Amino acid sequence: MNFDDLTVVLKVAEFRNITAAATSLDMRAATASAAVKRVEHELGVELFVRSTRQLRLSAAGEKYLPQCRQALTLMDEARQNIRFGTETVAGEIRLSVSSDLGRNRVVPWIDQLMTSHPGLSLRVQITDSNVDFFRDSVDMALRYGSPSDANLYGFKICDVPRLLCATPDYLNQQGTPIHPHDLTGHSGLFYQLQDIPYDLWTFKRDGEEYRVKMRGNRASNDGDLVRRWCIAGQGMAVKSCLDISDDLLSGRVMNVMPDYTPPVSELWLICPTRQSITPAMRLLRDHLKQQCQSLINAMTKRGILPSHD
Repeated sequence: MNFDDLTVVLKVAEFRNITAAATSLDMRAATASAAVKRVEHELGVELFVRSTRQLRLSAAGEKYLPQCRQALTLMDEARQNIRFGTETVAGEIRLSVSSDLGRNRVVPWIDQLMTSHPGLSLRVQITDSNVDFFRDSVDMALRYGSPSDANLYGFKICDVPRLLCATPDYLNQQGTPIHPHDLTGHSGLFYQLQDIPYDLWTFKRDGEEYRVKMRGNRASNDGDLVRRWCIAGQGMAVKSCLDISDDLLSGRVMNVMPDYTPPVSELWLICPTRQSITPAMRLLRDHLKQQCQSLINAMTKRGILPSHD
């Protein structure tokens, strides 16, 4: 099967339109259409359902094309590795990552990685929404929480403490809570998913759990915006220590009620299939583990996080 034809098929799947795919590949629409027909003829199935306005993937296409894309990615990485030598990992990192962690930590970390591995390239999707690997054209996603789908593969990067955070100015004006019951008089800053704000906050101490239904006048589906509200002194927020690490280390925000801790989260690098676990992904996994652990160690050394020695 012709790899150039497969590239065309993947572009058609991405654009849902043969003409748009052909334009992106700098070829005639008729040439792209012929490539799609050749692949379908060789497979003996239709990969697309045609309509007058656009194409959509058939059931066979939904199953076949993700594996096709992974095969092409592996071939490209093999060529890159030969070009740059066996000691250097090459290939494209197509990553989905949450807004706060992605903008403020992960993208700069990957920039460092790309400096030492010039054969790497990056295509990043910044979003707090759930990822659809094929629709979003990504090969891996960095997400909080262990994967609930048994069909996914992944690597745990680290445990991530979550903290109740506020600025010193906010605490000076509104008072510093010492017990979860004190939070009822404070303004919460909420992350929301599918228009549902996470305003029920949970804390634990010595095995006992405390739940507080918070009030507040700000909520967003963008975690980075919630962080910005917090450092602007607009209220209190429960944040991953990684997301708000720079603000904690600089003193812009404080860990409030450190004896009462929100549930610990986990950071995972996940992918749709075992074939997606490429040398580039393993390199990124190891780099993320190193950077996250270094950051957590720095916050522990400063007394922002408790020591577990």
